[in-house]
Amino acid sequence: MNTPHRREESRARPVRKDLHPKNLHNQGYDFPALINSHPALAPHVKPNAHGRLSIDFADPLAVKTLNAALLNQYYNIVDWDIPEGALCPPIPGRADYIHHMADLIGPRHEQQSVKLLDIGTGANGIYPLLACQIYGWQCVGSDINPESLENVATIITHNPTLKDRFTLRTQHDKNHIFEGIIPAGEFFDVSVCNPPFHASLDEALKGSQLKLNNLARSRGEQKTKKASPTLNFGGQGAELWCKGGEQLFLKKLIRESHVYSTQCRWFSSLVSKTDNVKPAKKLISKLGAVDCREIEMKQGNKVTRILAWTFI
Repeated sequence: MNTPHRREESRARPVRKDLHPKNLHNQGYDFPALINSHPALAPHVKPNAHGRLSIDFADPLAVKTLNAALLNQYYNIVDWDIPEGALCPPIPGRADYIHHMADLIGPRHEQQSVKLLDIGTGANGIYPLLACQIYGWQCVGSDINPESLENVATIITHNPTLKDRFTLRTQHDKNHIFEGIIPAGEFFDVSVCNPPFHASLDEALKGSQLKLNNLARSRGEQKTKKASPTLNFGGQGAELWCKGGEQLFLKKLIRESHVYSTQCRWFSSLVSKTDNVKPAKKLISKLGAVDCREIEMKQGNKVTRILAWTFI
């Protein structure tokens, strides 16, 4: 029989049924436990308008500290950090992507021989970090930004168990995605990608401002001041924008995946904009993929999709 205390605790941490069943964050954030494992989070935690413990998600430092606490508490990753202005990924959503890829791979997903390639791993390296810690996969993270890779290398150094499972590769040619990263004879079970979804810095800044205003509205506040050039939600350079935005990047990713069709079983990418799904699927079909999956992911009010395809 539930005590009043337990019923109150349950209301404070609502079950997030939309996340993958294996996602460790299905019951929300246990802030007391997170603070216990990562005391630096304590100054950022306070009751929200509904009386539940939370953080200010418009504060980049608070979000980064929450991420570090989550990675420490649930995935045994210590000293995770990113440079100021770098993209700060939501851990529950990123974990969902990895769980869905494990479902695609099938019965082999629990084998440590599974190999994952992360296109544009950024300064956070989040997909390989989670794949290594959740399933014990072998992972390669690629990026065009040497400074981003240096930051991930530091995270790996602070977590010795990752040394033999997570390697980094630099993409030296901005016109290519897989070329220069996948050598002849190498095979991956899955590739993942969170493509830049803006076509310019100005568009990225407007997107950041919209997110801030939506957060303020949800808290019953007035619109925030104009977003600073550092982007309140993080993300810089190739992490958030590229010529042609998400649509052109997806087109390039899909076309080049066909060239490496025998070297990766499942290619995949997040697709943030619904309008980009149909043309991407059409191109995948045109290039002769034997299977294409659209996987919907939800976290709160946010809906995003994974598009996955295979030529094998």
